[in-house]
Amino acid sequence: MCCAILVVCSTGQNPARIWQQEDLEVTRARLLISFAHPDDESFGLGGLIARYIAQGTEVYYLCATNGDVGTVRPEFMQGYNSVAELRLAELSRAASVLGLTEGIPLGYRDSGMMGSDTSTHSDCLWQQPREAVARRVTEVIRRVRPQVVITFNRYGGYGHPDHIAIQRATTDAFHHASDPAYETGQAVWAPQKLYYTAIPRRQVQVGIMLLRLRRQDPRRMGRNHDIDVQAIVDNAEPVHAMIDVGAYYEQWDAASACHASQLGGRSTPRLPKRIRQRIFSGQGFTRVIPRPASDRIDERDLFAGVVLEAPPAAAD
Repeated sequence: MCCAILVVCSTGQNPARIWQQEDLEVTRARLLISFAHPDDESFGLGGLIARYIAQGTEVYYLCATNGDVGTVRPEFMQGYNSVAELRLAELSRAASVLGLTEGIPLGYRDSGMMGSDTSTHSDCLWQQPREAVARRVTEVIRRVRPQVVITFNRYGGYGHPDHIAIQRATTDAFHHASDPAYETGQAVWAPQKLYYTAIPRRQVQVGIMLLRLRRQDPRRMGRNHDIDVQAIVDNAEPVHAMIDVGAYYEQWDAASACHASQLGGRSTPRLPKRIRQRIFSGQGFTRVIPRPASDRIDERDLFAGVVLEAPPAAAD
């Protein structure tokens, strides 16, 4: 017979719902990464994704925009009808390299950088109502049922409006997903941990030093010179988790190379892999929920403390 079992999440939240036993016959680690563009997954978290997939984790990538405002050289457009079509094809190839369980595009228009004309377009992500985007992310969380969710920090990594918009919507959705009063026509789901990406200040400071040695202005970086690296340091948040991805640089580089139209992550000369593995082997994260007791690195695994086990079968 089927037994109804009450499952309480380890964060101390209220029970998400009454689960039927068949719902949890097989429970696996599931990670949802909620970012803005095709390429954010590879450039930002390629090593982390490769590590968790190697460990058997299901990794889902929610991609809020089609990247259609990204700068693309004409030679990359051969065989494609639009920038969006090209960028999503590159994402598909990177997803295959990394082994993503599913890519989930929301289809919003890319906003471009803050203050640009494209950021005022009525269809771009930056101009969408926060609640409308949060509802769509909530629907994804309830369908995918991740235990762990990752999104950008409050500054959006480097101040990109699409990064900020999806960060806000994902944070709201994390709470909505476990709220029975928030109706989406789906069963509620209580993810257990929410993380923001967090580049350790030391790593960014080393990067700034290298840029200055090359006589580059850290406040005017990127293809369009509209990325302020110093502002990344100024808006950095505490690092609570540091995940070692040094063994996964080959997969990381291979996934990044799939986004050739965006220079494959190589907008500046890249250090040799062995040096990057030594200096930048860890990827940092701010744990937002549950909030740590102190602002220090105390985790080496995003799934530490997460409850994965299915309940025991009921006796006949």
